[in-house]
Amino acid sequence: MKTYNYAILGQPSLDRNIDHEGTLVEEFGGAVTYAAHAAAALGYTVLALVKCQAATVDWQSVLGHDGLVDVLQIESPNTSIQNTYHTADRERRSCAVISRIAPCYSAADIPADTEAAVWHCAGLMRGDIGEDVIEALYAQGKTVAVDVQGFLRYEVEDHSMQFEDWANKEKLLPMIAFLKLDAAEAEIMTGLDTSTTPGREEAARMLHAWSKSAGSARPQEIMITHNTEVLIYDGADFYKQPLKPRNLTGRTGRGDTTFSTYICERQTHLIPEALLTAAALVSLKMEQPGPFRWDREAVERYICQFYPSQVA
Repeated sequence: MKTYNYAILGQPSLDRNIDHEGTLVEEFGGAVTYAAHAAAALGYTVLALVKCQAATVDWQSVLGHDGLVDVLQIESPNTSIQNTYHTADRERRSCAVISRIAPCYSAADIPADTEAAVWHCAGLMRGDIGEDVIEALYAQGKTVAVDVQGFLRYEVEDHSMQFEDWANKEKLLPMIAFLKLDAAEAEIMTGLDTSTTPGREEAARMLHAWSKSAGSARPQEIMITHNTEVLIYDGADFYKQPLKPRNLTGRTGRGDTTFSTYICERQTHLIPEALLTAAALVSLKMEQPGPFRWDREAVERYICQFYPSQVA
C-alpha cells in the first residue's frame, strides 16, 4: 500500500490561451498541472491520476515537479481547450473544447493499493469525473475535495462551454469535506449576488447548510475565490485573506493552485495559517505564467513582505 499526502484525479489539458490583445500562447493547463506542482513545492507527497495520451507528451516530465509527483497515467484521448481572455486582468474569458478525454473517470479508476490524506476531484467540465467517484471515495471513508467547475461547466453544440447548476448537489455535497468555487460558480449554485464579500459569505452559508443536510459528521469547509480575496467558511466562522499579486501574467490556474495549497496545508495547520499560505503562494504564482515553481521559503518571504501584520 502506497500512501500520499495528496491525490488528484484530473486530466491535463493542451491549452490554447489567447489574451485580450489577441496573442496566442500554447501551454499545459488543467487543474492537475497547477495543483500538483503547488502541493509538491511545499513538500507534500503527491499522486496525479491522469487521463491522457502517453505518446503525445511525457506527462511524468510535465507534471512530476522534479520527481516529487508520481504520475499514474490512464490512456485516453487528450483534452485540449481554447481560452480567450477578454480583459487585461483575465477575469473574463470564454472557453471552447477542442478535444476531451474518453471515457470519463469512474469509481473503477480509483487505485485499490493507494491511500491519501485527501482525494481531490478536479475535472475540467461536466462528464469528466463521474459522480460515482465521489460516492465511492466517500463510501471508502476517504476525505474528498471537489472543485465544482467540473460539475457546472458543460460543452454545448458549438463546442463552447457554459455553466448551469449541479442537479445532484444536495445529494453529493454532504460527501465532500472541502468544496471549492469561484464567486461566479457560487452565484450559479445559490442564486445569490456574490459580487461583494457579504454576498459571498451568504452563499458560503447556504452551501454549507446543504453540505450538512444529510447529517454528515465530517468537518466541511467551503472555499470561495475572488480576484480580491479567498474566503473560507467552516460552518461557524469566516476566514478571509486578500490576494496581493504585483501583476497578473500568471492569472491562469489561480483557483487550482489556491485549493491544492489549502487542502494540503490543512493536514497540519489551522484554517488561518493554511489560508495565509495559500493566499501568499497563489499571489506569487500569479506573477509568472505557468505552475508554481518556487518553494516554501519563497512563500514565507512573500508573507513577510506583503502580509507583515500576520507574521508572528
